[in-house]
Amino acid sequence: MGIDLSLIWAVIIIFGIMMYVVMDGFDLGVGILFPFVPGRSDRDVMMNTVAPVWDGNETWLVLGGAGLFAAFPLAYAVVLSALYLPIILMLMGLIFRGVAFEFRFKASEERQHIWDKAFIGGSLTATFFQGVVLGAFISGLPVEGRAFAGGAWDWLTPFSLFCGLALIVAYALLGCTWLMMRTGGELQKRMHDLGVPLVWAVLVVTGLVSLWTPLTHPDIAERWFSLPNLFWFMPVPILVLLCAFGLLRAIRRYASFTPFLLTLALIFLGYSGLGISLWPNIIPPSVSIWDAAAPPQSQGFTLVGALLIIPLILMYTAWSYYVFRGKVSAEDGYH
Repeated sequence: MGIDLSLIWAVIIIFGIMMYVVMDGFDLGVGILFPFVPGRSDRDVMMNTVAPVWDGNETWLVLGGAGLFAAFPLAYAVVLSALYLPIILMLMGLIFRGVAFEFRFKASEERQHIWDKAFIGGSLTATFFQGVVLGAFISGLPVEGRAFAGGAWDWLTPFSLFCGLALIVAYALLGCTWLMMRTGGELQKRMHDLGVPLVWAVLVVTGLVSLWTPLTHPDIAERWFSLPNLFWFMPVPILVLLCAFGLLRAIRRYASFTPFLLTLALIFLGYSGLGISLWPNIIPPSVSIWDAAAPPQSQGFTLVGALLIIPLILMYTAWSYYVFRGKVSAEDGYH
C-alpha cells in the first residue's frame, strides 16, 4: 500500500486554512471592534496589538491557495470560477486593511479618521465575504465535465449572506478576547463588557447555522444523522455549550488568557463540525479529494517544497509572537 499523497495534501490545506482563520481572525476582529472604541489612544493600542504580526498571519491564506492549486487543480479551478466575485471583494477588503495599517500612523490628526474607516470597512468586508464564500461552498458547487456548471451569481443566497454575518460575529469575539489578553486598564474592561453579549451572539448564530444547514442541505443532514458519523458529530454541540459556559465564567471574573483560549476552542469545534459535514469532498456535494487530485508526480514534487517551508513558517510565526508578547500600552509605538 503506497502513500496517499491526496490525503497528506488535504491535511496540509485543512491545517493552513485553520491557522489562517485563527490568526487572521483575531486581527480582523480588532478592526470590527473599532467602532465600539471611539478614543484615539485606545484605537492606537488596539492596532498596536496586531501591527507587528498581521501580515505574517496572512501567510496561511497564501499557503492554502497555493496548496489547492498544486495538489487539487480541479478544485482550484471550480472554486475560483464559482466564487471569483466574493473572493475579489474579500481581497479588496484585505488590501484596504493593509494600507490602513501603514497610513494611519503617518496621517495627520485631521485625516486619521479616513484610515480608521478604511480599517473598519476593510475588516468588515474581508470577514463578510469570507463567510459568504464558506456558505456558498457548503451549499455545493455544480460540476459537469470537470468544470463549474453554475452561474456567476449562484453564491448570492440567503444562507451564504447569513454565514457572512455569522463570521463577523465570530471574528468580533475572537478579536475581543485577544484584546482582553493583550491590553489592560479601561480598554481591557471595555472588552470584558463587550465579551458577554458577543458570546451569546455567537451561540445564536451558531445555532441558526446548525439548524439551517441540515434543513436546506439533505446530503449534509444524511451525513450528520447516519452511523457512524452521528457518533463523531454528537460531542461537538455538547463541547460547544461547555466551552461557551466556561467562556462566560472566565469573562465575568475578568480573566486575561482563558477567554482567548476558550474562543479558539469554539472556533476549532465549528471547524471540526464543518469537516464532518463535508469530508472527504473537496467540491461539495460529490467531488472527493481523490477525484480532484493532481497526478501523484506533481503532488510528490510540490510536497517536498511544502514540507521544507511549513516548519520555517511555524518557526518564524512562533518567534514573532514570542518577541511581541505581553501587554500593549499607549506608550508602545508602531515601527
